[in-house]
Amino acid sequence: MEKNITWHETSVTQQAYRENNGHHSGVIWFTGLSGSGKSSIANELNHLLHERGIHTYLLDGDNIRHGLNADLGFSEEERKENIRRIGEVSKLFADSGTIVLTAFISPFQEDRDRVRASLPEGDFLEVYVDCPILECESRDPKGLYKKARQGQIKGFTGIDSPYEAPKHPDVILESHQMDIKSCAEKLLILLEDKGWI
Repeated sequence: MEKNITWHETSVTQQAYRENNGHHSGVIWFTGLSGSGKSSIANELNHLLHERGIHTYLLDGDNIRHGLNADLGFSEEERKENIRRIGEVSKLFADSGTIVLTAFISPFQEDRDRVRASLPEGDFLEVYVDCPILECESRDPKGLYKKARQGQIKGFTGIDSPYEAPKHPDVILESHQMDIKSCAEKLLILLEDKGWI
């Protein structure tokens, strides 16, 4: 780290933001294979929270790669850097009193654990959107599995690059057995139980 950089403390604290907003803040981290339903469920939960007047922001994998992480490819190291940057952005949102929802494949346990460890205890919820790869492949909303099977995409998670399922997620959503709304409502109950909202 540059020697001449000093952390600047601001006069408005995270607690002050939370009190002003009237709810807790933190990171809800959706992980799962491509096509598992991460973005759809996160979007539905974001909608439900917004209807309640909760301050939220949704960070989606594809959207982030259009801007902040447009310079990154899909090698293992670039994927790790992608998640590192998202973790840092998520921390900023949480510090501002916002509930941030992130929808990223984030295939490596180490990277997800690093984001969790960077936040205060209880401010990170790992949501594993569990869906069998055959179901994800049958959905294939972006046609990526087909391209990966044809060799047009190399290093595709679940095909020729590993996905490490969460060891101890805060919640598992079996998106092949529950519809999007039911998954989002289950998370809403969890947030109520944890006192986030």
